[in-house]
Amino acid sequence: MLELPVTSALLASLGAARARGAPYPHWLLSHVLPEALPEEICALPLAPPAIGDTQGRRETHNSTRLFFGTAARADYPACAALARAFQSQEVTDRLQALTGARLRGSFLRIEYCQDRDGFWLEPHTDIGAKFFTLLIYLNDPPAGENWGTDIYTSPEACLGPAPSGRNRGLIFVPGTDTWHGFETRRITGVRRTLIVNYVTPEWRARHELAYPEAPIG
Repeated sequence: MLELPVTSALLASLGAARARGAPYPHWLLSHVLPEALPEEICALPLAPPAIGDTQGRRETHNSTRLFFGTAARADYPACAALARAFQSQEVTDRLQALTGARLRGSFLRIEYCQDRDGFWLEPHTDIGAKFFTLLIYLNDPPAGENWGTDIYTSPEACLGPAPSGRNRGLIFVPGTDTWHGFETRRITGVRRTLIVNYVTPEWRARHELAYPEAPIG
């Protein structure tokens, strides 16, 4: 997997992004990655973790989480190609122009999530240490099921899920009103998602960062 096709696909997808202003500014993407890349990531030899009581938080199962850090980039070409693209000035400049996010000096963090039936996330905002959030859905849910991230108008009011077809995405810049989560519902099989964040330089878990010694810009 070469870096150029990943960067080109990202830039094309961002150029065709659909902006939405309510309940907070967010952008819907399609064809985010080259067609072969989701398949390569889904084929990584990484068993989906068993789902116990997550308490509505991903960090409940920290030991089972996969980040595209230094080790994953060295072991898996697909992880390396994706990280290089999101680290590139071309992509970060385009993300800043599209969303207004301030990424200079931040650090790239990419998480690969494999969720089974029983998974849920309480409404939260990502505010604080995260300057930018992009979710990329890697597989199509079965008919009648929607595995997209739920968007809320408030912690108590769920507006509904973002489109979650294969290779679609959702972008938002964390703020006090960017409530999102995942309501409890049936997951047949495995829900696979990439979460791309740019985070504060003070991020403590340095192993989670794609390039822990190289800030953006």
